[in-house]
Amino acid sequence: MNDMVIKNKIFDEERALYGSKDITVTDCRFDGPADGESAFKECRNVVVKDSFFNLRYPFWHDDKLELDNIEMTENCRAALWYTNDAAIKNSGMHGIKALRECSNIKIENCDIVSPEFGWSVKDITMKDATVQGEYFMMRSDRLHFENVELKGKYSFQYITDSVFEDCNFDTKDAFWHAQNVVVRNCVVKGEYLAWYCENVTFENCTIIGTQPLCYCKGLKLINCKMVDADLAFEKSEVEATITTPVISIKNPLSGVISVPEVSEIIMDDENAAGKIIVNGIEKCAG
Repeated sequence: MNDMVIKNKIFDEERALYGSKDITVTDCRFDGPADGESAFKECRNVVVKDSFFNLRYPFWHDDKLELDNIEMTENCRAALWYTNDAAIKNSGMHGIKALRECSNIKIENCDIVSPEFGWSVKDITMKDATVQGEYFMMRSDRLHFENVELKGKYSFQYITDSVFEDCNFDTKDAFWHAQNVVVRNCVVKGEYLAWYCENVTFENCTIIGTQPLCYCKGLKLINCKMVDADLAFEKSEVEATITTPVISIKNPLSGVISVPEVSEIIMDDENAAGKIIVNGIEKCAG
């Protein structure tokens, strides 16, 4: 526990606790007619518990931050920017652009409703969370997610060096241009999955949706199911073991795709040299 405790207060002024260090704030409200911004800007070693935030930009340029049982409303926009070493748990993050340019952030048991969440962040862990939002985690590095349920569009674009386990993602255009990513034991639903990605592996996953995994380099699928997958793997370098029937495969650039059944194989590009093995037998277009 920090030396200074602030309890049962209401703050609405500009930069209410600016530059504070070594404080614990509990059962407080950041709301009111003064409509002040940036309540905790440039603070260090701060614990905030059981509190309500209805004002903008509360946690900018902070270090060593712990948030527990916090409610951030839709008016609490851009809540954490340029902040390092933060733990957020048992909280609702419901304002747009809630995490930007941050590092070493741990998020657990949170509900996130936030378009443009998590841009240009690094070393982020997220566990037991639900998320709604567009352009989630764009241009971010070193993400590790476990048991995260996501619904949105354009997620995980341009991310690098990340691992996702036991997650459920319902998200169109996910993982575009992603590099060095492992997706394990996940359900990934959405159109146009992971185009232009590089060194991405899906292991024991269920992949649902049209035109997945095109223009990829170093793509691997290990023991994956594919549902409603048509025109898959176009111009991709791919090694894939698929355990369910596929509607159609089109012009894989190189590698081997093993499936139990495929309704249509389209090979009308002279540069397409990928092999398609159906029940142990190599198949040609037709």
